[in-house]
Amino acid sequence: METLKNKIAVITGGNSGIGYATAKEMKAQGATVIITGRRPEALDRAVNELGVTGFIADQSSIIQTEDLVKKIETQFGKIDILFINAGIAGTAPIEQATETLFDSIIDINFKGAYFTLSKFIPLLNDGASVVFLSSNTASMNGVHSSIYSSGKAALNSVMRIAALELAPRGIRVNSVSPGPTQTEILNKIGMDETARKNLDNWMIERIPLKKMGQPGDVAKMVAYFSGDAAKFITGAEVVMDGGMSLA
Repeated sequence: METLKNKIAVITGGNSGIGYATAKEMKAQGATVIITGRRPEALDRAVNELGVTGFIADQSSIIQTEDLVKKIETQFGKIDILFINAGIAGTAPIEQATETLFDSIIDINFKGAYFTLSKFIPLLNDGASVVFLSSNTASMNGVHSSIYSSGKAALNSVMRIAALELAPRGIRVNSVSPGPTQTEILNKIGMDETARKNLDNWMIERIPLKKMGQPGDVAKMVAYFSGDAAKFITGAEVVMDGGMSLA
C-alpha cells in the first residue's frame, strides 16, 4: 500500500542497516526518498540498489549538515519526513574511556542528531514527521555502555522537547528504540568472528523472545510513525527489543 505517496523523506545514514531498510520500506510505500552517507562507494551502491537520491554528508559535521539542507531545498523544496538514523556504536569501561571515543560517539549520535533536527526544521512542511533512532540502552544500565547509552538517553529528551516546540505546526516527533538488531554496525565494534558470535548468543539469552531484531521490523515502525495512521502520536518512544528491557 502506498501510504506515504507524495511524501518526501530524508534518511540520514541510509546506505546500510536500519536506514537502508527504512529507505526501501518508504519507497515501497510511495515516498520520494533521499538518503545520506559518509562513504561514497557505499552510498552509490545503495542509491543504485534502492533507486533513491543520495547525498554525501557526515552527521557529525554541522557544516556538512547545513550544506545538505541547502542542496535538498534547492532540489526538492520542503520535506515531509525526517528520519535521523545515522549513528555509531562503541563500548568502554568508564575508567578506561578516552576523549577520542567519547567525542566520536557523541558527535554523531547526539550532537549530530540534534543539529540535523535543528537545521532541517525550516524545511519541514507543517504536519511533517520526525523520527529519531534511539536505543533500548537509553533506559538500561549495561556495563561499558555509559557513553552510547547516555547519548541515546539525551536524544530521547530532545525528542520530547522538540515534540512540544513543533506541535503548533502539527509536526510530530517520536523515537524508535531497538534492542539488538542484525546490522552492519555490530561488525564495526572491533570483535573477531568468535567474539561476535559469543556476543550474539549472550544477547539472545537476555531477550525473552530469544531472537535478535531485523532491520525491516524497525523500518516498518518508522514508516508507521511517518504516516497518517500515527497522526495523533507525538513525543512517544517505542521500544522494539523482544522484551529485553523487561527482563
